[in-house]
Amino acid sequence: MHADEEMKMTYSGIVPIQGKPGMSVRFERGKDMAEGILPAGEILRSSGFSAEELDALKQYLQEHKRELMEKAKQMSNIRNLFEDKN
Repeated sequence: MHADEEMKMTYSGIVPIQGKPGMSVRFERGKDMAEGILPAGEILRSSGFSAEELDALKQYLQEHKRELMEKAKQMSNIRNLFEDKN
């Protein structure tokens, strides 16, 4: 990956993905982007990343699946506190 460019990662809370609870993860580096999903650990769309870089991002998703899914659950719990229950 380009060492001089910062990689940013953003992720969703728990959302339905392919009929099951999951989350989306987005990697951005300058104009390059890759979007993946968990728990499948797949990259669904990308632009600007090489095949080797996409393989590394998939590996990252697999290696950090449990940790990322836990963060998504926490985000979903916090979001539920602010939803209007009326």
